Amino acid sequence: MTAPTPRRTIWEPARLGPLTLRNRIVKAATFEGVMPRGQVTDKLVDFHTEVARGGAALTTVAYCAVSPGGRVHADTLVLDKARIPGLRRLTDAVHAEGALVAAQIGHAGLVANTLSNRTKTLAPSTRLSPPAMALVRGATHEELDEVAADYENAARGAVDAGFDAIEVHLGHNYLLSSFMSPNLNRRTDEYGGSMEKRAAFPRRVVERVRRAIGDTIAVTAKFNMTDGVPRGLWLDDSLRIAQLLEQDGHLDALQLTGGSSLLNGMYFFRGEVPMAEFVASQPKLVGYGLKLYGPRIFPTYPFEEAFFLPMARQFREALSMPLILLGGINRLDTIDTALDEGFDFVAMARALLRDPDLVNKFRDQHVAEGLCIHCNKCMPTIYTGTRCVIRETLR
Repeated sequence: MTAPTPRRTIWEPARLGPLTLRNRIVKAATFEGVMPRGQVTDKLVDFHTEVARGGAALTTVAYCAVSPGGRVHADTLVLDKARIPGLRRLTDAVHAEGALVAAQIGHAGLVANTLSNRTKTLAPSTRLSPPAMALVRGATHEELDEVAADYENAARGAVDAGFDAIEVHLGHNYLLSSFMSPNLNRRTDEYGGSMEKRAAFPRRVVERVRRAIGDTIAVTAKFNMTDGVPRGLWLDDSLRIAQLLEQDGHLDALQLTGGSSLLNGMYFFRGEVPMAEFVASQPKLVGYGLKLYGPRIFPTYPFEEAFFLPMARQFREALSMPLILLGGINRLDTIDTALDEGFDFVAMARALLRDPDLVNKFRDQHVAEGLCIHCNKCMPTIYTGTRCVIRETLR
């Protein structure tokens, strides 16, 4: 008889590639908004040290661009040699609290603000991009070769900076995600057309990252299950792409997400849309545009606990590799359910903004549910330092 599979428990040490995490709760990448001109600041270090002190097994630094052109805007960190000493200070501080730390690396592609960056960005195919406020040209083969090399260099930099893991951004219609999307990728070469061809460049990048660093640290990917827009990536393709990534063998886990920072920014948040706060955070002209077009870019979705779980179950059924469940996780019983269903880890974001000590409170049985009310008023604070405005008021 086959021995029964031991039940996963939240507080047991857990393997992630070469790593051993102290529990099964990780802090998902949340743009911290405290890197003026891409500098590593005390506030950035404190942001992640607080999460580590609060009990999370691993915290994720977001967003580390692989090149200046790959930034979201000018206040985005580029993981280059100049940033390594500052990032080493951050990783040392997290390690001192008993936690591990990942660097999310990526190229913003169509989501990049070219006016802020003062440099061009890239796309699979030429199209107008509202974030870029310009027509973004489809990348040439030579430019894609440079992007792949940039990922490789960023991965080596992450190792030098003391990171324990790299999370390759394959979500939210950033560059690699947009290659997988049929509505954004209209190429007719080896990187466009069929599902296999649209997946080819992201797979190539993941392979380059793994080969650059070997098995020294873990490599995961934040992966779009769906773009949440008409004619975008959906489960019929994303499940098959995930299977290809599993077959390639370069990833230690997939963190499952969905939505589009380009076309549908609320799909991976859910809950209230703080439009007034968004408008107030922008220059007048941009704010006026948000008033007109905001409801189209930020549609309202009712919040549901673990809202990505129904889709993620399809991936758990189709894959054997470790999976990280993301999306609206606020309760202890939700985490237990996810582990019982075969997910290896859960990722939390807004709940830990509201209470960075929540994981410790779960462990010590002080609470069974976080305090986040899903108002999403934290979202516009990314321009002035990402934070929970309720927590800030109570300080």
